Amino acid sequence: MKGIRTAVLIVALLAALIGVGTVGFHLVQGWGWFQSLYTTLMTLSTIGAGPENELSRRGQVFNVVLILLGVGTVGFAIGALTRAVIEFELGSFFGRRRMEKEISALNNHFIICGVGRVGRRVAAEVSARKYPLVIIEKDPARAAWAQEHGFPVIIGDAASENVLRKARIEHARALASAVTSDAQNVYIVLTARGIAPDIPIVARASEEDAESKLMRAGATTVVSPYSYAGQRIARILTRPYVQRFIDMALSSLSETNLEIEEVKVGNPSSLAGKNLGEADIRERFGLIVLAIRHQDGQLDFNPKPSQTISSGDYLIVMGSSQNLRQLESVAGVKE
Repeated sequence: MKGIRTAVLIVALLAALIGVGTVGFHLVQGWGWFQSLYTTLMTLSTIGAGPENELSRRGQVFNVVLILLGVGTVGFAIGALTRAVIEFELGSFFGRRRMEKEISALNNHFIICGVGRVGRRVAAEVSARKYPLVIIEKDPARAAWAQEHGFPVIIGDAASENVLRKARIEHARALASAVTSDAQNVYIVLTARGIAPDIPIVARASEEDAESKLMRAGATTVVSPYSYAGQRIARILTRPYVQRFIDMALSSLSETNLEIEEVKVGNPSSLAGKNLGEADIRERFGLIVLAIRHQDGQLDFNPKPSQTISSGDYLIVMGSSQNLRQLESVAGVKE
């Protein structure tokens, strides 16, 4: 905004100077308007008035003043342009340094590879849940979108081992490979799995036969946007209210305050060793326990009040975001 105001000021000064010069020559020399404008432009461009425009003594004095004003305006314009360039370069430099410092301190974060339409949605959802993240994107235009929205971004190829290490993949919580090319997703998954053998990896697949390749490459889960869209459309057609409820509960960008979350029970935790009846999560926190995922991977849906809660279990609960934060505090582990 400041740069635009400066540019407008420079243009206004030049226009005013041309106007003053034209009127001045017209009054001082008695020339016609076109000849006065022509002489003004010749003077301001440093070409000179020319022998065909012989100036009187008063005209010469006025011409000197016009030259001085023109030099001052040009000097101001050059200074403003130089300052704008320096400020832009310094801002970019310190912005990059600040972002690099922020990325170097990331821990238990999410890595999102690619910010096309799918990647942008992933970034928005993760950010809305207040989780730290870093984006890897090799297209400068898309990387600029991430920077504009305040996301830490690394411009580079996510299939590069150096780039993934720069994103601190060894300390990351999970990685999402959401670039549009299935082949590129395979390379990213292979590289990521080689560096971090235990990291959960969610990969995007555009073609049906790409799912098996991504799984063999090391992806934990493969998601096809087209397959998911088809399933969602079918559910909207056949069970519209069920789908609306699912969308409302799962989206952190929903206008409602209802969420479905997983809460890990820490060690120690006041919940560990109690059964659901004793924990009384519904009455204490206003939350519904939909399922319990145990450390061995077993998932108990609609658990009974006698179901015991152990350290390391994940409680799949539904309720308001505020109540979920309270349960996380009591559980002892905030993922």
